[in-house]
Amino acid sequence: MSEDAGREDGAREFPSITEEALDSLRQRIGVTIGDTAESWCYEATRDNIRHYAHGIGDDNPLWCDPAYAAKTRHGGILALPSFLFATSRIVSGYVGGLPGVHAMWAGADWTWHKPVRRNDEIATEAKLKDLIEHDTKFAGRAIQQIYTVAFYNQTGDLVAEADSWCFRTDRDHARESGTKYTEVRARELKRYSDEELSDFFRHYAEEEVRGATPRYWEDVTVGEALPTMAKGPMTVTGFIAYAQGWGGLYIRANKLAWKQIHRHPGLGIKNRFGIPDCPERVHWEDAFATKVGAPGAYDYGPERCSWLTHHLTNWAGDDGFLHKASCKIRRHNPEGDALLIKGTVTDKFVENGRHAVAVTQEAHNQDGELSVLGTGVVWLPSRGNAQ
Repeated sequence: MSEDAGREDGAREFPSITEEALDSLRQRIGVTIGDTAESWCYEATRDNIRHYAHGIGDDNPLWCDPAYAAKTRHGGILALPSFLFATSRIVSGYVGGLPGVHAMWAGADWTWHKPVRRNDEIATEAKLKDLIEHDTKFAGRAIQQIYTVAFYNQTGDLVAEADSWCFRTDRDHARESGTKYTEVRARELKRYSDEELSDFFRHYAEEEVRGATPRYWEDVTVGEALPTMAKGPMTVTGFIAYAQGWGGLYIRANKLAWKQIHRHPGLGIKNRFGIPDCPERVHWEDAFATKVGAPGAYDYGPERCSWLTHHLTNWAGDDGFLHKASCKIRRHNPEGDALLIKGTVTDKFVENGRHAVAVTQEAHNQDGELSVLGTGVVWLPSRGNAQ
């Protein structure tokens, strides 16, 4: 795409949302999507699972250590629940329609029905579910584009399903008129003292992976707090570490990069060398991130959702099962942000013989700003052996 594509009388730098493009996109609602985007992982191999887990900073041996996992009731390593992001670029934010309009992954509602085991093969079925218009502080008019994806293993069992959504935004409006980050842009660059870092890193030193010690349903009380989990301080290195395990949406090299942009010209946004490059570089290129209205290079949405599920699986232990999780992103986490994730038990109930616990979560950055909201439902073992 040329640098001037989508400009109106030379005033615009990027394409905008048009009624014609929206009407065309609405025709796709409910239609099964073909193989438009190759998955990063088709199989839950030992290495694929470990790479994803390490990409979010999760060292749970149930995902990463075959010798440890063999001694659990599972008999081998499992894939962490959020690993399924790596098996579907649709659930991860690969959107159709509205070419050249920015897409920001903003949330998901997940339901898991059974664990993904080592070497399971995953197939998916995806559909565009809905388009909802919003008026936002970030970019004025925005379109919430919702997809629904079902995940099946090699025997045809439904292992999980999810609705996920992106917000499609006008890059020029977000940069020139968006008010969400006015105060953030005016701040001086945050530089952490050794004392601040030491205080933050103690959360890593004290992080509990429940592991083989069962957390029984009867021992959980409504109102109790989950241990606080730290993520950050954010670095571009960390964002790239996540992309290594997850695969990214548009990260390609050489001929494959050319083929992608040749097929989808709207993806090719020229960099400072005049070379068409992918929009995903908002996650590692600060100058481009600010160009689309963000406060700086920022984390991935599925990454942040995976941090919330990590918080829940650490707490539940090997014998727990994460059944549901919801994530709603409230702001960008630019480079330098440090998050603390907190959770509270809000309910206990028995449903279809399962002993379930409901949890609410929220994470704030170092300035006390709300980053993300989450909820989860975890199945726990019962002392009455009626899990």
